[in-house]
Amino acid sequence: MMYGYTWDLTTPLTYAASILPILLIGLTVTLQAAAAGFALALVLGLAFALLRRSRIKAVALTTAFVVEFLRDTPLLVQLFFLYYVLPDYGITLPAFLTGVIALGLQYSAYTSEVYRGGIEAIPRGQWEAATALNMTRWQTYRDIVIPQMVPRIVPTMGNYLVAMLKETPVLSVVTVLEMLGLANMIGERTFEYLVPLSMVGIIFLLLTLICSAGIHRLEKVLPKAGIPLR
Repeated sequence: MMYGYTWDLTTPLTYAASILPILLIGLTVTLQAAAAGFALALVLGLAFALLRRSRIKAVALTTAFVVEFLRDTPLLVQLFFLYYVLPDYGITLPAFLTGVIALGLQYSAYTSEVYRGGIEAIPRGQWEAATALNMTRWQTYRDIVIPQMVPRIVPTMGNYLVAMLKETPVLSVVTVLEMLGLANMIGERTFEYLVPLSMVGIIFLLLTLICSAGIHRLEKVLPKAGIPLR
């Protein structure tokens, strides 16, 4: 029994039906962690990309070092550091929040490079035209850079969203009961792993297919909404 649900091991189908509600609880946690982590990665990544373009050399170099450090160290190490090391210094975070921060930090390094590539793809002449029109830096980004950058970065950002979604099982090591963690617990209690793990694999497959379809749809909608691809 788990979360008030019992499982029926009579046949594989009844077993699958009896554990599905439990896995759906884990699915909710998985989706919440991926959504929150990706939102954090988008915000931090944009901040890193802009800071790397700073005219202050010390700021640009420091940001570049932070991005490289986050990108070149394993997610699991960052997760353990946040969950086990920070409490030694008086900072204790809930397991779920720790997982979201770890995912957001790790992927912010990747999204920052995507943003940077999108910004640098804007022709130099358009930057010069904005300067000639006496546009502020904010107006330049709002009216010229971002409308052209967004369609370019959507496919890559979508790939990172799918990758993050598939990384969420790592959070189980800090007691976050996401979908794969619950499937593993069910297997430990019933000594039957094939059905729960197969169901998790199928659910992840469906999620990634849905995400991919949504990303392809977004790629087609953005130009129609008036955001040029070039």
